[in-house]
Formats: sequence, C-alpha cells, structure tokens
Amino acid sequence: MMKNQENITRMPAIFIGHGNPMNAITDNPYREAWLALGKRLPKPNAILCISAHWQTRGTQVCVVENPQTIHDFGGFPAELFAQQYPAPGSPKYAKMVCDLFPANQITSTLDWGLDHGAWTVLQSLFPKADVPVFQLSLDVSLNFAQHFKLAKQLASLRQQGVMMIGSGNIVHNLGKLNMQGKTAEWTIAFDDYIKKALVSEDEAALLDISLAGDSARFAVPTDEHYLPLLYIAAVKHTDDSMQFLTEDFDLGALSMRSVIYSS
Repeated sequence: MMKNQENITRMPAIFIGHGNPMNAITDNPYREAWLALGKRLPKPNAILCISAHWQTRGTQVCVVENPQTIHDFGGFPAELFAQQYPAPGSPKYAKMVCDLFPANQITSTLDWGLDHGAWTVLQSLFPKADVPVFQLSLDVSLNFAQHFKLAKQLASLRQQGVMMIGSGNIVHNLGKLNMQGKTAEWTIAFDDYIKKALVSEDEAALLDISLAGDSARFAVPTDEHYLPLLYIAAVKHTDDSMQFLTEDFDLGALSMRSVIYSS
C-alpha cells in the first residue's frame, strides 16, 4: 500500500458482487473470499459504501451516528433477519463528501442505515464492526456518464483513509434465474465484456454497455446493480493495481465478479 504525503495509506477501492443475501450466513465460496480478503485489508478510518439497494432522487449521504441494520428483503429464513451489523456511522466523513461538491449537490439525511448490499458483505470483511460506515445513494435521475463524473470527485477520499466499497452485481437479472445453476450464454458474454473493459481501462465501454450487444439488455435490465461498479472504476488511481477477487456465476443470471483496486 502506498503512503501519501501525510503518511496516510491510500485505501483500496473495492467492488463486490454480493448476490443472494444468504451468502452472508451460509458456507459458500463468495463468503470465503470475503473473509479472506478482510484479513489482509488495511483498517480504514471509515468506509463509504455505494449499494445497489439505496436509490433516491438526488444524491444523498447518510449522516446517522449509529446506522440501523436494514433487512430490505423478504422470503428468507429468520436467521437472516436476525443478523445485525452494529458498526458506527461517520458524520465527519459524510460531511467531507458533501464538501467535495457545490452546495446542495449532495444532501445529508438521517433516513437510512446499512442496507443488505452493505452489511451482508461488511460482516465478512470487517466482522468486528469496529470501522465507521456510511452510505452514498444512487440518484435515479443520473445517466451512467453523470454517475461516473460524480464518482470521480470522490477519489480524494481514498487518501483520507476512506475505503470505498461498491456492492451490486455486474449481471443481475432475477427474472432469468436458473435454480439448476445453468449459466446463460448472455450472462457469460456480458461479464466477459466488462472484464475486458476493466482490464483495458476502457471507460467508454463501461459507460456505453450497448456496445456489448444483446447481452446487455438481459444482463442489466435495471441499472442499480451495475452502477456501484462505475463508482469504483471512477476512483481508480493511475498507479493502482487491479485484481479480481471472485469471477464465478450464481443461479445462471448473477455475475459474482468482484474487483479490487489498490496501490
């Protein structure tokens, strides 16, 4: 890890394919990878999480001191609803996010906590829940390029000890799940398209997924699970190295590819 002039480690930026919420409490290769990653990550001053599961009109940042664990799903076992992730919030760093932008471009709110895109991953990465966590919402009125431009302005946070974690899925189509696990050809094709775009640092390919052809229409039927990847790609530093943590597929229509940028 590189040190900046203030002797603060530049924190990694990570995109996690979170998939099924049950991944948080069952034995599976994704949770194993998250647990292993957590053991080698530096401890940040705070974590900024961009989750697929918080969409708003206008970009918002959560400033609560003690964020609630939000169980924003249905039809799962009681054990999953019983999970709590009691990490503190970080009003200090949330205000820092607001200060990076013109007045009122990002608004603060007390009306959120940690949704399952955040806590199902964080409880493996930082199981002690001893790192402050706050979330940034996805503005439904922005297009891909506008999200990417906004995200770029967050890059300096990494030098302030803030780890950025995006949580979603590159391919996410719940209407096309295959319970036998047979992975659709379009799932593989779109995941490969994004892999190549990330490796070649092709921002245009990430921002105009129509270039992937028909696979994009099935892989990204709605944009909320794809957008967190753009936030992480946007804050990549020129001398970061990139690695893929997991590259598997789940239930035929979920890409579990996860990406880490670190110095």
